[in-house]
Amino acid sequence: MSTMTGSEVSLSHSNMSETAKPSHANPQVKGDKSHGGEFGYVGIDAILEQMRRKAMKQGFELNLMVVGQSGLGKSTLMNTLFKSKVSRKSVKPDPEERIPKTIDIKSISHDIEEKGVRMKLTVIDTPGFGDQINNENCWLPIMKFINDQYEAYLQEEINIDRKKRIPDSRVHCCIYFIPPTGHCLRPLDVEFMRRLSKVVNIVPVIAKADTLTLEERDFFKQTIREELRANGIDVYPQKEFDEDAEDRLINDKIREAIPFAVVGSDQEYQVNGKRILGRKTKWGTIEVENIAHCEFAYLRDLLIRTHMQNIKDITSNIHYETYRVRRLNESNGHFSIQPSDHAAVPPKADGQHEEQPAVLQANGVPPQLEVLSHEL
Repeated sequence: MSTMTGSEVSLSHSNMSETAKPSHANPQVKGDKSHGGEFGYVGIDAILEQMRRKAMKQGFELNLMVVGQSGLGKSTLMNTLFKSKVSRKSVKPDPEERIPKTIDIKSISHDIEEKGVRMKLTVIDTPGFGDQINNENCWLPIMKFINDQYEAYLQEEINIDRKKRIPDSRVHCCIYFIPPTGHCLRPLDVEFMRRLSKVVNIVPVIAKADTLTLEERDFFKQTIREELRANGIDVYPQKEFDEDAEDRLINDKIREAIPFAVVGSDQEYQVNGKRILGRKTKWGTIEVENIAHCEFAYLRDLLIRTHMQNIKDITSNIHYETYRVRRLNESNGHFSIQPSDHAAVPPKADGQHEEQPAVLQANGVPPQLEVLSHEL
């Protein structure tokens, strides 16, 4: 397995993010008259180095799902993002592979290391999505898969003798590939993002953006943003999860650029004496990491360099927590609430009372056997 190479392109190209430099000023203790030397130094800032060492030992996990119809370059984009053969087709090439009759979700995990930092990357592919004549409810297997990962994590979490570190198979981000039609979103695109944005972080991208002129691309991006607003679709980064004014400023600039118009390629070429990833045409070479050619660098920086931890935090603290609360409420309602007191409010796991009434199973099937969709 090849390790990633360290390209240094960041969202600073678009002034989307600023890296805050830590202050090393000595803490001012009340009554302390000394301003020089190390007399007033306590060493609180050493916690950062302790956290860094612990994180380096444990490594990191990232689970990415790619969704889109066949031929939009999902596998190529994943290989380009991590500069490694991480896609399903790259790992297990099958020249006789045919389009599946239903959604066939496949996961491939890799251990990637760069400059001593180890990460377990899982790429979840969804071959068959949107490729049929009748695509009604084709998002249901994907919704079920996402909920199944939440359920597996929940079952590990509520065990009496649970693991010290629970394996995290929850989907942290779903990259949704929009065909480069240049006109508007398809009903399938709208319906998928409307339903799935409530259970997972969605980042929409315009696939194979080199097939559009710059004017067509800008018009298409603006049309998509308007349609997302009109349909109440809240893609990542969601406004309600901005933590402060600085985050809001950075994320507003990202929201203005979404959906990212991307081009993927794992082919290297020599351009002006430099090795670049690109796509060669009769008219020239499209440089994947050149922001004047496409917005791949913005997508990579968002997913890896600036917002990876935030994406994981929202998955854990918002999407998974919503699923967990509903799941425990339904379990409590099934086992403890009688038909005569159905209006009672079951206690939450932390002892506080939930504001919403418990949901009871009308069909008598234990909720443990139900596939739950935690749409908000």
